[in-house]
Amino acid sequence: MASWDKVLRNAVANGKNYFSGLHSKWVGSPLPIFGCENVGSGLPTHLGVEAAASPFEPVPRCTSRRKLRLATRRRFYLPSLTVVRRRLLSIMIKLTGIADEAGALLDVQIKAHKELGWDSIESRGVEIDGVKGNLHEIPDAVFEKVYEKLAAANMKVSGFGSLIGNWAKKITDDFSITEAEIKRAIPRMQKLGTKLIRIMSYAVCKDDAGKDLPEQYETERIKRMSEINKRFADAGLTVLHENCMNWGGMSPTYVKRMMDAVPEMKWVFDTGNPVFIDDRDKPGNKQDAWEMYQAVKPKMVHVHVKDGRWNMAKNDAEYSYPGEGEGKAERIMADLVKSGYDGYISIEPHVAVVFHGAGAADDLSPEAKAKEQYDSYVKYGQQLGAMLVRLGARMS
Repeated sequence: MASWDKVLRNAVANGKNYFSGLHSKWVGSPLPIFGCENVGSGLPTHLGVEAAASPFEPVPRCTSRRKLRLATRRRFYLPSLTVVRRRLLSIMIKLTGIADEAGALLDVQIKAHKELGWDSIESRGVEIDGVKGNLHEIPDAVFEKVYEKLAAANMKVSGFGSLIGNWAKKITDDFSITEAEIKRAIPRMQKLGTKLIRIMSYAVCKDDAGKDLPEQYETERIKRMSEINKRFADAGLTVLHENCMNWGGMSPTYVKRMMDAVPEMKWVFDTGNPVFIDDRDKPGNKQDAWEMYQAVKPKMVHVHVKDGRWNMAKNDAEYSYPGEGEGKAERIMADLVKSGYDGYISIEPHVAVVFHGAGAADDLSPEAKAKEQYDSYVKYGQQLGAMLVRLGARMS
């Protein structure tokens, strides 16, 4: 029997070094590697390695079956090379997108994702038969038509971009508003087979001049986030808190405060949001995308990609294609590939249209705007896919 370090070396050679820089959702605590100095600092549990519950010391280099068995007793189940390779080869990134940025009409959204070769959409707003709204807010009869159209196109819904606690919702609003949104979202997610739903921790409280108020109702926010997470978890669904214009996204420190308060809640990281959000840890500065990524990464299971630069003269963000702005998109994509990330990466271009503000195509005629919106969305998806392949990603 080959020593475990040889198994690891072979696995790395056949698996594009996915052991290096492990993605945190697979790692409960640092795990030792046996004599493989260049492999990494741990093993992802999804590769079949079970960590002991108690602390342990690094296992010495093993050269025989007996020594290996003795050294790893009560510490690991070691998979065979076949299992390791199979698990490594199963690591794939799946691309999707917040489809209303391709167009409001559901038919247009499906068309764009078909053109990109993607089999899912992340659904936020939809329009069908003249009725437009968020997927969990449209009337039941309209939702049924959406469901039927998606099923006919064999198009899955990777996640709900919900309105729950978003940047337009106040923490001082009655919680019954949120409860009604949860009540509508859960059965629709279950019918569509969707497991992920994006939420936020309500808008930052500001005065009339746009400055943060001292009172941010932290206790109430945490209480609501915990309850929201519990209600979806009880239904077998996963809440994703986004680093956006909400209390939990105010800075890396606020991310940590929210994570510590609601440790069971997962997160979605958006590469472009730090470009335009003030960093409350560094007054007078916008957030650094890499620092925010590092803060969110321990609980991150989903990724949004947009990019851009802050225009101080306009006091607004100017959005760009991935890798062309200050969102550190390429650096973050490279880290995701290196870390063995195998979740969805969802585009949210904002290049031609911004869901909550002015977009670059707003001065065009409706027809020209629709074409620009569609074409830029497809181009964005193609460019991100090419970037990921160039970085060594295996694409689903």
